[in-house]
Amino acid sequence: MSDIKKVAIIGLGIGRSHIVEGYLPHSDRFEVAVLCDLNEERLNAVGDEFGIGKRVKDFSEVLDMSDIDIIDICTPPGSHFQLIMQALAAGKHVVCEKPLVGSLADVDAVIAAEKTAKGKLMPIFQYRYGDGIQKAKRIVDAGIAGKAYVATSETHWVRGADYYAVPWRGKWATELGGVLMTHSIHLHDMLTYLMGPIAGLFGRVATRVNDIEVEDCASASLLMENGALATISATLGSQEQISRLRLAFENVLIESNHEPYSPGQDPWKIIPANDEIAAKIDALLTDWTPIPNRFNSQMKLFHEALMSGGPLPVTTADARQALELVTAFYESSETRTEVRFPVGPESAKYKSWRPS
Repeated sequence: MSDIKKVAIIGLGIGRSHIVEGYLPHSDRFEVAVLCDLNEERLNAVGDEFGIGKRVKDFSEVLDMSDIDIIDICTPPGSHFQLIMQALAAGKHVVCEKPLVGSLADVDAVIAAEKTAKGKLMPIFQYRYGDGIQKAKRIVDAGIAGKAYVATSETHWVRGADYYAVPWRGKWATELGGVLMTHSIHLHDMLTYLMGPIAGLFGRVATRVNDIEVEDCASASLLMENGALATISATLGSQEQISRLRLAFENVLIESNHEPYSPGQDPWKIIPANDEIAAKIDALLTDWTPIPNRFNSQMKLFHEALMSGGPLPVTTADARQALELVTAFYESSETRTEVRFPVGPESAKYKSWRPS
């Protein structure tokens, strides 16, 4: 088995970032061999920029390429489910941007397909990677943080008419949701990554900033499985953009940086309760090796997993957890009741979370 995996990028919006941040820094592990996009101008621009000669507009052509190991799906969300299922059926490894699919029913179908597929599927949650969040993760996993008390998650970004002028954005059929799906899903994944699973959620969504179908504001109160309480707020109407995660534990306060699009990187606040805890944290982090941000680390870890047969850095189960939160959010907002977890086929929103 060759160490260098050949990649086909499908969709060259965020797909270009996958090339720049994820694949080019690891040219000893990946070769971007094929580009696929319906927009011929963009297809040729990205192909020329990176010297990638093989360019197609038909996804079925990529499926038939026996030398392609990985299909990286970066298309609008509404197309993800069909493309994932086709790529797995063709025996390819798959990388797919968030949101993975448009319902819990779809993600459960993907999980079932994965069990018999030759290839592996890695969803994208690149905000997990960077020194800040990974130091916090090490402290929590080591048990030094102690009992979790409360957490807050704030995704306060700005998006206006120019952003929603792109035809597929702001529509249930193609974007699958609003701020919960496309923007705050990252910080919410970071919240559960560090604080653990959710036990219950009471949430509200609203469309207050833009003239669109989907929500652009959201807030929720969460009960975590470990007993901690958490709050979430998200908006696309904040003139100062921040992504902020703040976690209060028995022995340490952890707060992310406020960089909207790279909250995983340092500096993070890590404030110990006393000198004894500070010494334990210092000892834990003495051998720290810098962790590249975002796609750089996630793609490197993906390659390592493919070569070793070990666990993927991000799994379909992680994507399901993120979509479970989204499902509960929409159900709670519509019914004005708390939704308990896990969320399964009994939920009225299991097959679709679009408004009734």
